[in-house]
Amino acid sequence: MFPNFSNLGHPPFPSKHQQQSNLSNILPINIPPTLLSHQQTVVPPLNFRTAVLSRALLSGNLAATPTVTSTATLQPMTYGNVSPVSISGALTSFQGRKRQNEQSVSYNVKRQRINSQNSDTTVVNQPVPLAEERRHSFPGPISIQSPPFLARGSPALARCVPPLQDTLFLDPTEARLPLAKDELSQQVLELFQACRQQASDLDRKELCRTELQREIQLIFPQSRLYLVGSSLNGFGTRSSDADLCLVVQEEPVNQKTEARRILSLVQKLFSTKLSSYIERPQLIRAKVPIVKFRDKVSSYVEFDLNVNNVVGIRNTFLLRTYAFIENRVRPLVLVIKKWASFHEINDASRGTLSSYSLVLMVLHYLQTLPEPILPSLQKNYPECFDPTMQLHLVHQAPCTIPPYISKNGSSLGDLLIGFFKYYATEFDWSHQMISVREAKAIPRPDGIEWRNKFICVEEPFDGTNTARAVHEKQKFDMIRGEFTQAWRVLRDKKDLKCILPLRADEMKR
Repeated sequence: MFPNFSNLGHPPFPSKHQQQSNLSNILPINIPPTLLSHQQTVVPPLNFRTAVLSRALLSGNLAATPTVTSTATLQPMTYGNVSPVSISGALTSFQGRKRQNEQSVSYNVKRQRINSQNSDTTVVNQPVPLAEERRHSFPGPISIQSPPFLARGSPALARCVPPLQDTLFLDPTEARLPLAKDELSQQVLELFQACRQQASDLDRKELCRTELQREIQLIFPQSRLYLVGSSLNGFGTRSSDADLCLVVQEEPVNQKTEARRILSLVQKLFSTKLSSYIERPQLIRAKVPIVKFRDKVSSYVEFDLNVNNVVGIRNTFLLRTYAFIENRVRPLVLVIKKWASFHEINDASRGTLSSYSLVLMVLHYLQTLPEPILPSLQKNYPECFDPTMQLHLVHQAPCTIPPYISKNGSSLGDLLIGFFKYYATEFDWSHQMISVREAKAIPRPDGIEWRNKFICVEEPFDGTNTARAVHEKQKFDMIRGEFTQAWRVLRDKKDLKCILPLRADEMKR
């Protein structure tokens, strides 16, 4: 049911008994080649030639590959002679928190992402047939030491992902999309099929994640790099940015000190050694700091990289489970995200709703119908979504969850109209909080975080307000007005183009 679920977009931590608890027992950095388990496969290091070739193969345009000298092709990167990234000197910081939204990206850049097969699945991290000794050995000694504070509680070094045959999920090509029972439902399906993230889009992001993890591990050998957010949770579009989470330890990291220090080193690495295929790395000193950059290898995808945002990893797999247990969820979410973006109410940096909040609002609506279309996964399967579960198990837990069979046979068109009606006329914004965890609207808490907030959407794991960016009444009134207008128009016209008049080229972004 879920595509390549157990091994997609992340490197699993080793099991608990493999993890080391103190500095003296941590795996030495300068170890000789050592045999590993059958699930650990070392991928050859990246150099610029292999990166460019990978891009050409993914895009199908091998002829466009630039000529690289034979020296570059015959000299693979070695781990023993890498110069460490300097941690001294002033590090450049950049101001601003606004992520480049979908409208601000040029058409030419986005069109690079369209030339792919109309498929939902992707094959990532598939082991390359190598000689046995190459498949089961570490690379040579690494000369770069990680900062001492990263050592405590960090797991032993493991660089790879289980092979694809370990997955328990069906290929999504076997999972059929819902039937269109009316014209509005057909429009929703057509927009979904045109805009949804394709296998080649995810391949490019996964290629970048794999190679960046290898490079970052030269500075922080015990770290892992996870692909999170809409790229992996099933609700991504062709133009979705990619979110990466760098995990240096399972314990929390101080975002104001340790996280900024780590990201400063990563930003310096990107600006120097990786400048040939990383463009414009910027350190954004926000509440949760990030490094924002573009990857030249994967058709200029925008990336945001954070440190130890463990909640982001957990909710990625929770949302991914919701996305695939009922086949009406993904088309409905994508169309609502497109609608909100078109009407400029989908940008937390400008005081409106984040995409994450919008997704939770859709899931909540589907849970609160007289005949629910979605359950509360956290209540029905608490062992699968335990917030204390170790990270290396998070991606495996949802594998046993079956599809949800709802008695509600509403069409996509009816559900879309019902979504707007619910938030325009039924939901009590002043006294209620949206809770996917409880699968119902619950009374607002009395805490400071919820006080004087116009929209309250509970984060399923840490209980924070994901809609806290909406702190101006003018913005709230605008958001609520758009919901009301969309409901009235769709109720009368039943034509998606009346609320989302996209051109043909815009539908493919």
